[in-house]
Amino acid sequence: MLEMVDKEYIRKKHFVEGWSIRKISRNLNLARQTIRKALKDSNIPQYNLTKDRPSPVLEPYKEIIREWLKQDESAPPKQRHTARKIYDRLREEHGFTGGESTVRTFVQKEKKKYVEMFIPLTADWGEQAQVDWGRAKVYIGGKYTEVCLFCLRLKASLVPFVWASPTERLEAFLEGHKRAFEWLGGVPASLVYDNPKTAVTKILKGPHRQEHAVFSSLRAHYLFDSDFCNPASGNEKGTVENLVKFVRRNAMVPVPHVSSLDELNEQLLRWCEKQRQARIKEWEQEREGLRPLPSVPFKCSRTHMVSSSRLLLFQLDRNHYSVPVEYGNRHLRVEAFVERIEVYDSTKLVTVHERTYSRGEKVMKLEHYLPIIKTKPRAAKNALVVRKLPEVYQKLRVRLCSKDPEGYREFAKILLLNLEFRFEDVLAAVEEGLQQHCPTRV
Repeated sequence: MLEMVDKEYIRKKHFVEGWSIRKISRNLNLARQTIRKALKDSNIPQYNLTKDRPSPVLEPYKEIIREWLKQDESAPPKQRHTARKIYDRLREEHGFTGGESTVRTFVQKEKKKYVEMFIPLTADWGEQAQVDWGRAKVYIGGKYTEVCLFCLRLKASLVPFVWASPTERLEAFLEGHKRAFEWLGGVPASLVYDNPKTAVTKILKGPHRQEHAVFSSLRAHYLFDSDFCNPASGNEKGTVENLVKFVRRNAMVPVPHVSSLDELNEQLLRWCEKQRQARIKEWEQEREGLRPLPSVPFKCSRTHMVSSSRLLLFQLDRNHYSVPVEYGNRHLRVEAFVERIEVYDSTKLVTVHERTYSRGEKVMKLEHYLPIIKTKPRAAKNALVVRKLPEVYQKLRVRLCSKDPEGYREFAKILLLNLEFRFEDVLAAVEEGLQQHCPTRV
């Protein structure tokens, strides 16, 4: 192929210095037809293969390869043939003797025929929002922690909402919607999802889905429609797919150091507000198209029926929580919210616990066990709920019980003060008493 430098030389000799085609041919030892092409076209020389190179060794196997690639269309994206896998199968199953590069060249050309094309999508003001989950790492109280990011983005104005949650469970999915709608001040007509298990229990034919009953209740409450992408077709909700990446690279860089999840969410809301203000003209039009919020918010909880034991404990998500003594050894209803656990006996609220996402923890309240300690004071010495109390109580326990075999009685009396007075007041009194009697050790 004629190089660009040679082409430039030929054209200058002919057009500038007046050399004839014959003289150029003789001096450069080039065919006159080549020189005429250079004089006619000044573009960079390109090599155009008008015909596929023959590959006799591969020819008998081309239809086999095409059939495998066609079957891949219905296979999961991560379980489709690579050129290397096709080469290995040809050798093992069909005795192919050619080189891997020959197979790679043919496969690359064939795969171009199967590249899917897309149509740009849009929506009217208030017509659509897209929802997805993402994950990010943060430092909470100095501990490196992974959080779940509920992301919602309005399609027309691109206004985003992001909320950090400790989980992606159903109750968090519901809570994310409620918070998003309240922050937006309205509800989009339709929301697009990527078939999350918290919304979809079964994928049916075409666009049809069997939805989770609680998710259906959420839709009925806020009066929005739901649309679901085809399986493995995240491109159908690219607006929010891009939002997840954008949030991680902007709102989460550098890696946040916060004291609590609430502080992180305050930061994320400030970031969302900046994004809204940057699109204020679009947002004002979008806001007019949103549907009004209902008069009361949705109850974002997951219901469980549990049985409490004679230890006054019930199990939920691999953790145990305590109940008052009169509700031990009973069947109870639990409403699990993202941040708390509410326990009911029929319609009566029995107790509320802060929720934990660890495993194997026992979340216990002292007041639940005090009626038992009142009748069994000796249990105060080794009760697990007592050992979970602040350190000042442990110092008091050791001091009273180590010197006197019946010191547990005095210790139990002090614990029982919590039945009459606020926990904080009793705690302060215990601290003051220890400081007065043993200042050097406290």
